[in-house]
Amino acid sequence: MMAHAHASIGKDHYAVKINADGHMLVSDEPKTNGGGGTGPDPYELLLSSLGACTAITLRMYADRKNWNVDSIKIDLHYKREDKAERIERRLHLEGQLDDEQKKRMAEIAERTPVTLTLKNGLSITTELAAA
Repeated sequence: MMAHAHASIGKDHYAVKINADGHMLVSDEPKTNGGGGTGPDPYELLLSSLGACTAITLRMYADRKNWNVDSIKIDLHYKREDKAERIERRLHLEGQLDDEQKKRMAEIAERTPVTLTLKNGLSITTELAAA
């Protein structure tokens, strides 16, 4: 798998235009941080990525198992206390699932691709482009 995105910012404080494989997004800081609040802030985008991956993976799993799942909703909260950071994730599974199926869905959520990436960490390299 290979993903690609391009982010650019001009002089607007602090609206960033993002092109993710042809899908246009905007990220911004809230007005309380000097931005315009025109889009989710970077941490909200991070949570959105985790939420999307979790929802997609759980839907795929439920479909493969032919489980009666009407909807999957995920609440995510990023928290930082002192230097400790964590994400709290709560699954809301609607449909006709028994306790074992719900437990299995929670186990699967712990192994989604983005979950594993965040838990394992990843290398980030930075270089300057040629002028």
